[in-house]
Amino acid sequence: MKLLIHGRNLELTPALREYTQSKLERAVQHFEDMVKEADVHLSVARNPSVPQQTAEVTVFANGTVIRAQERSHNLYASIDLVANKLCRQLKRYKERHSDHHHSAGHSASLTPTTEAVLDESSIEGSLLDGKEAQLPNPGIRRKYFSMQPMTTDKARQQLDLIDHDFYLFRDQESNELQVIYKRNHGGYGVIQARD
Repeated sequence: MKLLIHGRNLELTPALREYTQSKLERAVQHFEDMVKEADVHLSVARNPSVPQQTAEVTVFANGTVIRAQERSHNLYASIDLVANKLCRQLKRYKERHSDHHHSAGHSASLTPTTEAVLDESSIEGSLLDGKEAQLPNPGIRRKYFSMQPMTTDKARQQLDLIDHDFYLFRDQESNELQVIYKRNHGGYGVIQARD
């Protein structure tokens, strides 16, 4: 597994790197066949009156992004918590994609690999053509990624895996962008544009 560890407002000591690596390797040891890369962000709050230390892990498993984040007063505790959370999410993901729900002679469809999902020929032109490089407004972070059309149910599963409140996806039937979100009182909602 390829492991990238980044730190913000802290010095990444060899002991911290080693501890993070051992905890994550232990968390994904039963899922090594699907997990090829993990991106770890460790951060400490700048404000000394807020003793908040965060560990955030993004794992790329068979073309699916699984994200976990935990905060506590101690960075090592945050790493422990996020490793446990990631292990639970990987277990849930693997159970959903196993074929134990099917009768004999049938099997679940396999999740395509990252290489199979990324079809370079479908991207026309560059996102940067005709644009000038400039700094974004403070507090605005932009992310660019390709969106494969999916059903609302698949988008809900993705939302559960990334540990966010919402998920932007391209609807398989209408090919339009939609947002699925977790409702405060339980359940999910979908936001879509009206013509």
